[in-house]
Amino acid sequence: MSEKIIEEFEISPFTMAILPITYGSKIYSEIIEVENRCISPFKPLEIVKNSCEYYGASYEGRKNGTRRLIGITHKAPIMVDPYSSIYLFPTTSPMNPDCIWFSLNHILHHERSSSNNTLVTLRNKQTLEIPISFSSFTNQLRRASQLQIKYYQHIETMDNKYKRTGFYLNMEASERRREYDYKRFLEE
Repeated sequence: MSEKIIEEFEISPFTMAILPITYGSKIYSEIIEVENRCISPFKPLEIVKNSCEYYGASYEGRKNGTRRLIGITHKAPIMVDPYSSIYLFPTTSPMNPDCIWFSLNHILHHERSSSNNTLVTLRNKQTLEIPISFSSFTNQLRRASQLQIKYYQHIETMDNKYKRTGFYLNMEASERRREYDYKRFLEE
């Protein structure tokens, strides 16, 4: 893995964790991706906020969405981009300078470690010992999973509602034709 300083960064499906690091008297971010590790001069929360905006929503809007879907307001998981399934969760209050952000889909395993810490194994088999209790980490992971599930259930409900109302039948002829050709292609 290479480690370099970058000026601009948006969270992607390859982003596994964003950790705060002290650089002089400032807080920077160490970004761990599947095959890369880099440093950003921005704080983790700033990266999360900028990434939400990059994907077309504000951080506050994403927090409000979390509250609406699962009722969580403190240490809330964030759906950065539902289309590429980027769900992040914080280890503490996001305002805390020690807050680490993890990507839900990159947590392979977690277990108790010494001194009330948790050992987290990421999808690429890299391990991190972080200062959070096992039960707190498990709770944060559960909340992020709950957000993802609730979002998918919401989308499925909407899809079923439109199918029942005949929305698909009201499409333009060319759109129906593509749907028909697709079905015929599957049968062949």
